[in-house]
Amino acid sequence: MDAKALYDDTTLACSKLITQRYSTSFTLGIRTLDKSLHLPIYAIYGFVRYADEIVDTFHEHDKKALLEDFKERTYEAIEKKISLNPVLHAFQLIVNQYGIEHELIEAFLRSMEMDLDFKTYNDNRYHEYIYGSAEVVGLMCLRVFCSGNDAQYQALRAPACKLGAAFQKVNFLRDIKSDYEERGRVYFPGVDFNAFDKSAKRLIEEDIQKDFDDALIGIQQLPETAKLGVKVAYLYYQKLFDKIRGLPAETITRERIRIPNSRKFSLLLGTYVGTKLGFG
Repeated sequence: MDAKALYDDTTLACSKLITQRYSTSFTLGIRTLDKSLHLPIYAIYGFVRYADEIVDTFHEHDKKALLEDFKERTYEAIEKKISLNPVLHAFQLIVNQYGIEHELIEAFLRSMEMDLDFKTYNDNRYHEYIYGSAEVVGLMCLRVFCSGNDAQYQALRAPACKLGAAFQKVNFLRDIKSDYEERGRVYFPGVDFNAFDKSAKRLIEEDIQKDFDDALIGIQQLPETAKLGVKVAYLYYQKLFDKIRGLPAETITRERIRIPNSRKFSLLLGTYVGTKLGFG
């Protein structure tokens, strides 16, 4: 391995470590993808995770300035095909290799900026945020999954967006307490955290279930290299959603709902066996 290849591999390994440290469920999902997809998806996650950390974690710093610098360094890395920031170097490798559109990156970074500017969301801001924070991440991954097959990518764009939207909305429900108490945010349009009730919760749940239903047909049409991993993520989030749906509104405003790691491993095993036997 020459020095440049060693540097590339090391930066990709950094993104893998970031994924493993920040998300057990995402790491499990990636492990069920074909091995050729592991490092590219780790690179996308590492980029997304660090941008999100800027707006959610570094409260003692000028987050707007940090995010603007991150944005500038991102495009510089993509254009020059090099960065001394290992996360950005790994990400540019994948952007340039798989032809990930700059529009997707711009929409994602705009959603991060929205987290700095807005505490409540109307319908337009909500849909823009969902697209930028979740749907485009799914589309970046889809570019990797389709590996140059643009016709396949275009055919699967809509269900990929629906899946990303479902995941993000479940996150919003799961984190409704911490988002409000720690960051002063309420993502759902027209929802008052202090008056969140059964009726408001049910309307949100109906919308999420429709996204899940619309996404499923796309999962079945994914390349075999990606289908199992995406199905595991789908089932994990559906299980989390089912758990949230079975709880009173006041419960999710008091505590964050989780799926134990043992249950995550059970879902992984069950999905793997079912797919191999032709049931998935």
